[in-house]
Formats: sequence, C-alpha cells, structure tokens
Amino acid sequence: MITYVALLRGINVGTKNRIKMADLKQFFESLAYVDVKTYIQSGNVIFKTDEDKEEAIINKIEAAFEEQFGFNSDIILRSGEELRAIIRNCPFLEDEIAEAKATAEGECFYVSLMKTVPLENKIMLLDNYKDEANKYKIIGRDVYLLFSKSIRNSKLANNLGKLEVSSTVRNWNTINKLVSMFDEK
Repeated sequence: MITYVALLRGINVGTKNRIKMADLKQFFESLAYVDVKTYIQSGNVIFKTDEDKEEAIINKIEAAFEEQFGFNSDIILRSGEELRAIIRNCPFLEDEIAEAKATAEGECFYVSLMKTVPLENKIMLLDNYKDEANKYKIIGRDVYLLFSKSIRNSKLANNLGKLEVSSTVRNWNTINKLVSMFDEK
C-alpha cells in the first residue's frame, strides 16, 4: 500500500465551504481508503491505498467530493517521499528563514503545492513581484515562499495564480507535521 496526503484547496476558509474533519475522514474511508487521518481544519488527509496512479486517485476524490459536499475542491496529492523531498530540497538557508521570521507578521515560510509543473513563461511573470520581502523558488511542482512581512499583503502571494496551475498553500510547520505523521505510520 502507498501512503499519500491529499491537500484540499479552499475548504474551511472563513465561513465558506465548511467541513468537519470527522466528516472528511469518513468521506475518505467511504472511498475505500484506509488508515485515514486528518490534520488541522485546512484539509490535510493522510491515507493508504493500493492505487498508484495519481491522476486517477485525484479524479476519483474530486468527483466524489463534489457529489458528497456540494462544492468543488481541487485536490493536490503527494506521497510521503515527495513530502520528505520538499523538506530536503528547501532552497532557503536557515539564516534567511530566521531573518524573515524576525520581521514577519505571523508565519513567514510557506510552500505552494501544485498539481503540475508550471510553464517557464508563466514562472517568469512572478519575477515582477519578487523583492527582498517576497522571495520564491520553484522546484518541480512546489513553490517555496519566504515573506519577511506578511503573506496577506504580498503581491507575490496574490499573483501565484499567474502560474495557471491548480495549487494550495501550506505553511512550513504544517509540511513538517505531515511528514512526522507519515513517519508515525
């Protein structure tokens, strides 16, 4: 069996698209996934399956999700090894992260996990929003984001859609916690 994490986009943000994690866990179990665990309200679901085709798993979850909950949520899927690689491949130095953390309003380090690798001409559009307070590096399907002020007012964060790839953002602490949950299994 393969262990994956499904990262749901756009649930439990404000008052829209509310789902209890117990209901989300039950939903994944109804799809015949096993050892299902959820982590925090933002829609992180770890599960095991014999299925090994990422696209087929995503399509199955997305179709059933809309039918069950009445709205669409893009599903981003990563294996345990892919999550560990995100941590291993961190492009920012510890000093850079500590410096950003010292001046940031809240969290400073995030990863935008994308369904597919963005096109090079789309990546170049993000350079217009990069500066000392808003840094990014793209490795494969993941955008590492470092903010020395705030993600909320960041033009870089607000323009990630220019990559034209479905994605969802998680802070660095969440990525690390998900990896530790994989290692618990």
